[in-house]
Amino acid sequence: MPVDWDQFESDLDSIIDSGAKRADNRLASKISSVTRMTDDEVKELFPEPADAKKVAKLMKIVKAADSRNTKVNTIVENAEEFAGVILTLLEKFA
Repeated sequence: MPVDWDQFESDLDSIIDSGAKRADNRLASKISSVTRMTDDEVKELFPEPADAKKVAKLMKIVKAADSRNTKVNTIVENAEEFAGVILTLLEKFA
């Protein structure tokens, strides 16, 4: 079943707004549901809700139906925003 990334991002916004500790658990759960990471790994790698939101934004770009070149260009245009997230992921999986 394809992921509705706009709805996914909207859900994350709601979770972020609803409370810190509960939000951390719900954010981790939401992200782990569409990745190979566990809730605990997500919380460990991205303890700040803002970082979790960046992960979701990056995943939305990567999973979009756009061409590879379009995805690369979008990531490059937002490189400053995604740099920390990309580095964290590469450190984890490299």
